[in-house]
Formats: sequence, structure tokens, C-alpha cells
Amino acid sequence: MTLEVPFNARLLDELLEQHDMVAVIATSKHNVQHLLGGYRYFFFAISEATGISRYLPALGIPRGDLDSSFYVGAGNENWGTEEYSTFWVPDVQNVSWTSAQTAEVVAESLRARGIVSGRVGIEKSFLPADALDVLRDRLPDIEFVEALPVFETLRAVKTPYELELVRAASVAIVESMDAVFGQVKPGMTKKDISEMFRREQTNRGLYYEYALTTIGGGNMNRSPSSAVWESGTTLSLDSGGMLDGYIGDLSRMGIDTEPTPRMVDLLNQVEEVQQAARTVIRDGARGGDIYDIAEKTIAGLPDGQNIRFVGHGMGLITHEAPRLTSTGPVPYPGTHRELPLESGMVLSIESWFEDYEAGFIKMEDTIIVTDTGWEAPGDECRGWNRTGGRI
Repeated sequence: MTLEVPFNARLLDELLEQHDMVAVIATSKHNVQHLLGGYRYFFFAISEATGISRYLPALGIPRGDLDSSFYVGAGNENWGTEEYSTFWVPDVQNVSWTSAQTAEVVAESLRARGIVSGRVGIEKSFLPADALDVLRDRLPDIEFVEALPVFETLRAVKTPYELELVRAASVAIVESMDAVFGQVKPGMTKKDISEMFRREQTNRGLYYEYALTTIGGGNMNRSPSSAVWESGTTLSLDSGGMLDGYIGDLSRMGIDTEPTPRMVDLLNQVEEVQQAARTVIRDGARGGDIYDIAEKTIAGLPDGQNIRFVGHGMGLITHEAPRLTSTGPVPYPGTHRELPLESGMVLSIESWFEDYEAGFIKMEDTIIVTDTGWEAPGDECRGWNRTGGRI
């Protein structure tokens, strides 16, 4: 039987062979969703609690044998798998109510397929201790190893379906920002503004994850607090809303008065960094070139000492492959800095000016790598957006 799967099966087999794994087990919601082409069980899409344990889906794929793949879901997950028309896994066992029970079924399924030794990839950060104990007890001759490099590489290049979700999410986020800018007025708290942003995103079909809201100078805390936005000061909206799990991550600026010449100049400098970073993005380009040109541009700007830049991959996760730096605000190794970008990768590039007198001024864009360059969905509302009861 030849199965049609929603991921690059050839690449998965190559990665498993490269890492000497005889099979791989996905247990994180994001990797299960990727491998199942968008499926995430609605009943536990947000909460994971089942009273005495947690919901732990598991998708097992033996190397070179998709026909022997298996899925372990919750005891009532037929509600989800029976309704998902493209659920491709041949063996579905919706029987588990605890993480340990999932591990027992996984162990039995591996043993039934003759997988009782060798290296099996697991997601160590997404596998509870009790589940790992069961796997090691039931299959003592298997070495369970970290599968993160396999899954990250597999997810790095998005399918056309995934790219459409990223595009739609990015456009909806900027539309939501524009709507908020049209309504907000000085005197509102950051909590008020964030709640308004949540409603606008939800009305556009997004799952609202967060809004980093920064007002004026003096305090760079970006939480939705009771701090009040004052007339004539800057307002930064930065949000990563999700559409069916896929993220758009953008930031735009607003003000209720005419921006001062200083504000205009600072945002222009930030925008210069953003545009410079785009010039090197294309299929085959070295990932680190993005940082090299951004840092070179910043060094030549009048206020470069206070301008920062970050570029990172994203998709189902806010920071995922390609990982381009080991010195960013979210610490992880820059494992893809020397590797080429590939068409279909999704990046976030963000530049900001941070000064306790002038304030926080930021631009962030979602960028899709293409064969000849890049695409920037949601590329509107650049510059200073005037606020205050427009709609």
C-alpha cells in the first residue's frame, strides 16, 4: 500500500537513517499536528488535564515503513479521528486516559512490529517521566534518544497548505492591529488595549496567544498591565496570533498625534534595518547573511547603539528552525546560521529601538523564503498609524 502523507516522507527516512533511528515517536501537539497534516484533537486542543494525568497523543513511524505507522489517542478521540477525512495512519488506537497508558500502548505497538532494539527517537521535553519509565521498562534493549533535530528539520520547509495558513494569520494580525489603532485612545490601559486586540483577532478567526503592548518611554515592560497610555506617546503592538496552530508574528506602531521628527527618524532607521535584512533572503542563501547585513546596517545608523535585530524561524512554534543566532533574547544554539535557507521556510525578522526617554519603537515582519527572494504577507500599516476613534 502506498500512503499519501502530508509531510516529506523521503526526508524523514533520510533523517532517521542519518541519526541511526529505527523509528520515531511524536508526542508534542505541534509535531503530531504537523505529521497528521493539521489534525489536533479539539477536546484537548488547549487543556491537557484528565484529572490524574495528562493527554498524551503519540504517533509512531518506523523507518522506511509508513504502512506500519500507528497512532495512540485519548479514550474518546474517535470524535476527532473519525471526522478528520485525511487521517492517514493505518493503525489508530484511541484507548488512553493517562500518559503511562499511552506509553504502554506505544511499547506494545513497537514490539508487535519487531522493534525491540536499536535507537528510537522520542521528544524528551514532551514525554512525561512516567511514560518514559514505562517505555524503558517494557523495551529494555531500545535506546531512546532525542528526536528534536529530526522533527525540526522536517518542519522547517512548509507545505503549500501550511504557507497558506501563515499568510492568512499574518494578514489577519495586521488587520486586527489596524482596527485597534482606529479605536484606541489615550487614557486606556495596556490591559484595555490588549483585550481590544484579542477581540479583533478572535473576530477574524485567529486564536489569540498574546499581545506585547509597549507605551511611551520610561518602562519597557510589555505585559498587559494597568499602565495608562498618554497622549503624544508611542504605542507598540506586537502579537503572535495563530490560525489552526500556525503563527503570524508582526509588530506595528501607533500614535494619537503627529509623530515628532525624532519619532519619524527613529522608525525610519528601524525600517532601514528591516528592509536591508530582506535583501539577502532567498532560496540557497546562507542563513547568517541576514544577521550580517542587519548588523552592518545598524552599525552605520545614527542611533545604531540602541537598535537591536532578531531573525528566527517560525511556523507551529514561535521560535523554530531555521535557528540563526545563539545570542538572541530567546537563548538556543544558532545551528542553522551556516546552512542555506530553503524555499518554503518561514522567518520572523524584527528590529527595534529601545530608549527610556524616546520610547520603544519596533517593526516585525513575517517573511516566507521563495525561490527568487521573499514574500511578506501582512506587509501593510508600516510607518506611524494614527489612532483615536477612526472606526
